Amino acid sequence: MSFADRTDERLIDDSSPRALFGNLVRRLRSGDLGMIPVVVGLIVIWIVFYAMNNRFLSSRNLVQLSLDSATIGMISIGIVLVLLLGEIDLSVGSVSGLSGAVLAVLLVYVGLPLSVAILAALCTGLVIGMLYGVLCTRFGVPSFVITLAGLLAFLGLQLLTLGKNGTINLPGDSPLIAFANFTFLPPWASYALAIVIGALYFLARLRSIKRRAAANLSAPSVRSAVIRAVVLIAAVALVAWYLNLDRGIGAMPLLWVAVIIGMDFLLRRTTWGRHVYAVGGNQEAARRAGINVDRIYISVFAMCSVFAALGGVLAAARLQSVSQTSGGTDTNLMAIAAAVIGGTSLFGGRGSVYSALFGMLVLQSITSGLNLIGVDAYVRYMVTGGVLVLAVTIDSLSRKARKSSGSG
Repeated sequence: MSFADRTDERLIDDSSPRALFGNLVRRLRSGDLGMIPVVVGLIVIWIVFYAMNNRFLSSRNLVQLSLDSATIGMISIGIVLVLLLGEIDLSVGSVSGLSGAVLAVLLVYVGLPLSVAILAALCTGLVIGMLYGVLCTRFGVPSFVITLAGLLAFLGLQLLTLGKNGTINLPGDSPLIAFANFTFLPPWASYALAIVIGALYFLARLRSIKRRAAANLSAPSVRSAVIRAVVLIAAVALVAWYLNLDRGIGAMPLLWVAVIIGMDFLLRRTTWGRHVYAVGGNQEAARRAGINVDRIYISVFAMCSVFAALGGVLAAARLQSVSQTSGGTDTNLMAIAAAVIGGTSLFGGRGSVYSALFGMLVLQSITSGLNLIGVDAYVRYMVTGGVLVLAVTIDSLSRKARKSSGSG
């Protein structure tokens, strides 16, 4: 097996625990840490807070944690996309607040149907994102400057949209509020979902194996695909069982995870996704290879702002209102920190959309754990800042290790 084969995750020898461990050690030595630091960090955080308060890992607290993670976690998906290009969007909080304000005004004051109000909120994000992309590609304005200006401008537009009242309460009987707060999968549906996820994963692996075999390329074994699918079903079913001890799997966190899986498919399995990584890794090389860099930039900024708008809609539903502080406070910082802590490189070209999932779980676990042990808010900011610095340091060290090993 060539060096290229050994670095191809589709060809990793996973026929035995020993082979998996050997591959893991080889990846660590080459600086390819992937999601390992954030997963280890999440396990450590859960163990520490459980030792300090055994209610931390109760099913009730984990259900609440999943609900609290979904809104900013949705915004963080867009941050992962712009970071893959080596860019940044500092205005996602303001865009989410403005989109929530558009939703509330159209729904409460104008009286439009809920679907139309949601569509208008998402279109607001789409227009803003496309504007960012055009300014960045046509006029060469750095994304840092554009989005910093957007942070201020769209915060002002949010205040203007809300008017002198400043706060708009959504109708208490709105299906959107029920979706975000009171809709949970019944137990049988959660176990059926585990089986469906495992089956789809197996079919995808089997299709990949057959395609490689048909092309006379080396491929992983079918047995390994079966083992992985069974382990995946067991893991999801175990999570479902534990959450079902309380209210179960919430519809909003389920939507968040489904969007992450969908975006992961787009990034890894489509031409557009491969072009995003190529542009983020080396923009000039991508341009010389015939990739339309401008189009990639505009599409990524547009999707980032749409995800910010969707996060704003979900936050409005979760809080059942929109106010002048919606999208403010630490929304920006949490969304960006989640993507970085999750393992997305600040230097572009490396990372996974699952960073938004694990990074957000880390941040929300810290918040939940500190609240349970009665620690003041300032400690949470200090701990979060420390974790963020640690994540960036690990990213820098792994980047140096990849360069040293010739794989970066």
